[in-house]
Amino acid sequence: MVPMKLAEALALRSDAARRAERLRARITASARYQEGETPAEDASALLAEAGEALGELESLIRRINRTNAVTVVREGGTLTDALARRDVLRLRHSVVTSAADAAAGEGQRGYRQLRSELTMVPALSVSELRGQADDLARQLREVDTLIQRTNWEVDLLD
Repeated sequence: MVPMKLAEALALRSDAARRAERLRARITASARYQEGETPAEDASALLAEAGEALGELESLIRRINRTNAVTVVREGGTLTDALARRDVLRLRHSVVTSAADAAAGEGQRGYRQLRSELTMVPALSVSELRGQADDLARQLREVDTLIQRTNWEVDLLD
């Protein structure tokens, strides 16, 4: 048996989650029907199928998490550490970009300032924030590339 790569397991996990969600919607649509009518689908069979899909999803999540926790990446630390770093870099980038947009007055479309009104001035340096956002975006790309490369190099653990 050929070992499965982590990236393949991630794709299967995504498919299993989507399949479980589609089954949930079908179960909900078939759970009640009008007396004298035939339901569109057998809700009990769908429920059993959803249970199998969710069991498969749980197994994949466990194996993926186990693999991430023990896989050491090239920059040091585990794949789980790299995933945490990527998540926080995304949040940092979002915060800094939002701060720059707010300081620049973006999002205030239609706001017109008259000479007699008080002038709005930025409390933060927009150019510095944009520079920080660019640096964070670069770091995010580098970490994401590392994660993607590792996903295709590492075999999924049992």
